[in-house]
Amino acid sequence: MTLADPTRRSLPIIDHARGKRSPVTCRLKCADACLGPECNTSANPEFRSLASAALSRRALLGLGAAGAFTLVAAGALKTAPAHAAAFAGRGAGTAAAAASRLPFEPIAPVSHLVDEFTVPAGYRWQALVRWGDPIFADAPAFDLHDQSAAAQARQFGYNNDYLDVIADRGGLTGVLVTNHEYVNPGIMFPPSSDPAELRRRSEIYKVAQGMTVVEVARDRIGGPWRIVTGGARNRRITVESEFTFTGPAAGSALLQTAGDPSGTVVNGTLGNCAGGTTPWGTVLSGEENFNGYFRAAPDTAARKRYGFADSATSTGWETWDPRFDGSAPGYENEGNRFGYIVEIDPQDPTSTPVKHTAMGRFKHEGANVRIADDGRAVAYMGDDERGDYLYKFVSKHKFNPKDNPGARKQNRRLLSEGDLFVARFSGNSPAADIDGTGRLPADGAFDGSGEWIALTRKGRSVVPGMSIDEVLVNTRLAADLLGATKMDRCEDVEPHPTSGRVYVACTNNTQRGTAGRPPVDEPNPRATNRDGHVIELTELRGQSGERFAWSILLLCGDPASITQTYFAGYPKEQVSPISCPDNVAFDTEGNLWISTDGAPSTIRKNDGLFKVPLEGPERGHVQQFLSVPRDAETCGPVIRAEEGVVFVAVQHPGEEGAFGAPTSRFPDYGSTAPGAVAAPRPSVVQVWRG
Repeated sequence: MTLADPTRRSLPIIDHARGKRSPVTCRLKCADACLGPECNTSANPEFRSLASAALSRRALLGLGAAGAFTLVAAGALKTAPAHAAAFAGRGAGTAAAAASRLPFEPIAPVSHLVDEFTVPAGYRWQALVRWGDPIFADAPAFDLHDQSAAAQARQFGYNNDYLDVIADRGGLTGVLVTNHEYVNPGIMFPPSSDPAELRRRSEIYKVAQGMTVVEVARDRIGGPWRIVTGGARNRRITVESEFTFTGPAAGSALLQTAGDPSGTVVNGTLGNCAGGTTPWGTVLSGEENFNGYFRAAPDTAARKRYGFADSATSTGWETWDPRFDGSAPGYENEGNRFGYIVEIDPQDPTSTPVKHTAMGRFKHEGANVRIADDGRAVAYMGDDERGDYLYKFVSKHKFNPKDNPGARKQNRRLLSEGDLFVARFSGNSPAADIDGTGRLPADGAFDGSGEWIALTRKGRSVVPGMSIDEVLVNTRLAADLLGATKMDRCEDVEPHPTSGRVYVACTNNTQRGTAGRPPVDEPNPRATNRDGHVIELTELRGQSGERFAWSILLLCGDPASITQTYFAGYPKEQVSPISCPDNVAFDTEGNLWISTDGAPSTIRKNDGLFKVPLEGPERGHVQQFLSVPRDAETCGPVIRAEEGVVFVAVQHPGEEGAFGAPTSRFPDYGSTAPGAVAAPRPSVVQVWRG
């Protein structure tokens, strides 16, 4: 069999592709999900037929729960460019902002054609680690023109997404953990039609994806970190690394293949997007757009619901590895073995990562855990596809707060047993008030109540006609049957570390309210929702309870160009424009931070990172902190306000370019330092005051 050259394809720019990201990214990251039919064609009850009495907005905002926080330099040092002046009039700083331990004057939005990493005046930035940087002492230096699978397996992977920097006691050493979501053959390699060369490259793609753990060190608290090449905890996890399944579906016939008749062990992880660091110190990663790695005819209800297609993939693995060919005898179930939350121990490079079936299978953006008042671990998760759902997992057993090996071992089993829920939202406004324009209803807020509908309880299915393993392997079908609310692409979902409120980034849905698509409703109130919104959710019966209240915090967009935006009541003329919220994070002062993915295609600005206060007169005041380079997405924000340090993962810089004609040269920008190249390199960037 021969491999097609995936480096250049005809990728039409269609209207609904513009609503999120570039057509190149759509093809490589999510297998053109926006261009195909909507996966969720279930006839869920129409939203208003589910309406129930809701709390007023004042009551909603007054609720909360007590909690506690969990908690070789690459490239030349950069400072804020001259044009990164404060954004006069829009997002301007205030006295309250000036008192922050991470003070800044918001930057002006940066044109989507500018290839710069932009930070506020008074801040510096540096690439902490770049695609191809050696992770192990025996790894070769990166050579763009002489790549190999053996070298890439020992180097930092491609297209980093979720990240965290987990400091050791003392704060001067630690580990950096990041996902590597997908690859872009067209800017990694020059065009080729040689079957042998294309096969060789496809082997590199397997080890360029997955995850990286690398030790880091610094000289002072608040100063820049550097990676430790050859660190004792350094590790690469790839498409060939061994994982074990946990939970009720482990060993199910639905997970058995010719390569694993037991259904308990699987090689690799795919489409690793966002994630979370648990209170017990492990790292979770969400397997998102896994379907695009398989050539598999949508000949069953489950395959169709998960977006499988009988078409060539961008990696070509299906032409030589039967695991990725859905028609290969004995491997029909291989696609069922991806789409989970995976958990790794970043402190132990010899540990075997796991996939938690109890948390369901769908296009997981990520998972973030909070310990409930009753001691159980509660994880919030979004299914990132148009018209799909918001989920919650509640562990069976309680968190052990002790810091000893026995407690850590106990806590690492918390996500293996528990109850899985899906969200159903109800609004409190008359139907006529939700007209698709995004105009606020008469009561002044998009808000209401909701319930968590159980899919499983005590290790058993509560979905009529479905067994426990069917619910956990085909979770979307189970949620369809129970009438969950179709959302505008729930991406990152994170509980606030002190208030307990949960923030849901709904990145967008340009087909909402169009013919044959889900109609507008109060939690998704804009037709052709190009810019996305953020929902604030408050649990009413504790974090592990089954009732919640909600309101829309932000209706995103550029107020200068569209009429219906909303920023929690803050004056529109004073905010930074923001579009396509993706990841969220919090600082030690309680502020929300939002990274974006898609602004170049919507408001024609580079994606960025934005601060949003949640309390007091500044509530809703969106302020842009940084902007990433041309064609890039802002991922994995980590905010250390107490140290004056911010980290972001810069994914797919220069995505629209070609190997011989790059549109970005981030982060090396013409540097002649050892290891620098004149090509775009996904990187983790640190920003600090100084």
